[in-house]
Amino acid sequence: MTDPFTYDGGSVAPGETQNLRYSVSETYLGDPVRIPVTIVNGERDGPTVFLSAAAHGDELNGIEVVREVAHEWNHDDLAGTLVCLPVLNVPGFIAQQRYLPIHDRDLNRSFPGSPDSTSAKRIADRIFRNFIAPCDLGIDFHTSTRGRTNAVHVRADMSDEGVSRVANAFASHVIIDSTGPSGALRREATAAGVPTVTVEMGEAHRFQRSLIDRALAGTLSVLNEFGARTDGVVSWPGWRTVIGDDDEKTWLRADVGGLVEMHHERGSLVEAGERICTITNPFKRESGAICAPFTGLLVGVLENPLVYPGNPVCHLVELDEPTRHAVKMHRSSQSETEG
Repeated sequence: MTDPFTYDGGSVAPGETQNLRYSVSETYLGDPVRIPVTIVNGERDGPTVFLSAAAHGDELNGIEVVREVAHEWNHDDLAGTLVCLPVLNVPGFIAQQRYLPIHDRDLNRSFPGSPDSTSAKRIADRIFRNFIAPCDLGIDFHTSTRGRTNAVHVRADMSDEGVSRVANAFASHVIIDSTGPSGALRREATAAGVPTVTVEMGEAHRFQRSLIDRALAGTLSVLNEFGARTDGVVSWPGWRTVIGDDDEKTWLRADVGGLVEMHHERGSLVEAGERICTITNPFKRESGAICAPFTGLLVGVLENPLVYPGNPVCHLVELDEPTRHAVKMHRSSQSETEG
């Protein structure tokens, strides 16, 4: 039998599920700021896994992933413990903005936190000590920032064996290999011995059902990989590329201001030299264009069609010839199946 899951102020016995609102800070009026937490503790031994979302308060897709795992899945045969944290940044979520409203602090640059520092680091400390550090692995869900959208992909430090195992098991087509910025949850959790990946999917301010379902499938695959569940398989996405070097990925930026007409959508394969978008002025006259510098996959694209010079328009990752062939074959077989 597994052990009780303990946190500052309580514990969850084996076979029990607990929903709580955990205090991480206070308002100007001295009222508590509480984050929602669901802890599902199985009766059998297994890993302790955290699932987190909305470290940036306007990134909503991950919230629904974590909520559905916590409250719609059957956990009767769960081995280990699930720590579900659907909204890390409650003040940002209430305001529907990316950062903590006070001084625009980025909670996802504040981990592991400190009990004697800024408000953001105090919040991070309460979350990290109680619900991240006790875990064996984690998945932190994000979306693109406002005005852009991401294809589903994983960001992970693939030099870490545990992180690599989580990333591969999630079964996304694209893994961007990096340690992550200082203070980011995935980087600091991994450094503390809790292998963690970031999953990027979609855009802010909305639920996107197809992406949520894809992330749920990836989460189930991870839980099967680590033995927390045994009711499914560890998935293979059909093809995969791991992007490591900076010259394998780039943000393409506008050189002129104007209105953008995208010619390709999120997840499209574009050939070197192919036009990705056209920028026009108010008189519908072309003032600029962005073409692919190499053949690759659009993992992120602009949703807001207005740009200043220097604004990012799309995120392109390079694919080698064998991967390009695998992508085309995979998509061809999918089309035949759907047809």
